[in-house]
Amino acid sequence: MAILETIDLSKHFGGLVAVNGVNYSVEPGELRSIIGPNGAGKTTFFNMIAGDLLPTSGKIIFQGEDIGKTASHERSHLGIGRTYQITNIFSKLTVRENIRIAAQSRKTTFNFWTSVNDHKELFEEADEIIEKINLSGKINELAGTLAHGEQRYLEIGIALATKPTILLLDEPTAGMSPEETQQTGQFIRDLADPLTIILVEHDMEVVLGISDKITVLHNGEFLAEGTVEEIRANEEVQRVYLRE
Repeated sequence: MAILETIDLSKHFGGLVAVNGVNYSVEPGELRSIIGPNGAGKTTFFNMIAGDLLPTSGKIIFQGEDIGKTASHERSHLGIGRTYQITNIFSKLTVRENIRIAAQSRKTTFNFWTSVNDHKELFEEADEIIEKINLSGKINELAGTLAHGEQRYLEIGIALATKPTILLLDEPTAGMSPEETQQTGQFIRDLADPLTIILVEHDMEVVLGISDKITVLHNGEFLAEGTVEEIRANEEVQRVYLRE
């Protein structure tokens, strides 16, 4: 059974059709990539799944429930985590505080008179994630002082702290050096299964190196979908995007 699917999903901005009737299905544990030329509708499609944009028409089904009109913060509680093209962190808080706040968002009840320091489990969860994203040596440093690549990892850690079932990564290697990009690609691959991951990424070496399946959008519509080998061999994809 698909963990996520879209049915005839569309988004119009006045007379502009950004996404037009896209049908998409993701199985649990898959690492899926979405590619396409600039203006293909990738970010709009991504934002509708995350809840930052509401669709004009169509459905978004997550774990059997139609979430097309559900707010983004509610989708986070349902198990959808995401990162952004532009790094989205609390720059004046420490690494640990950034992760702890995200972990705290999963708790539904707090006593107003109780200090957050009494919730040791939040700090334990934060420290585990910080170790996973290789920032243990900078746990008490302000997030804004981290290098660009470290900030991208911190943002992924913030998303992981919300305990997602599905993780949406929007150009996670943007601005990274070739070495950082390669390391990040492997890191993302290691996160997949049990996590389900959907990736929007321009670096084709990353996409071709880690994806289970690739979906190609063009002019807001579904152009092709398949394994890495199938996408490489698709003449229409080569013409429109890969240009091999």
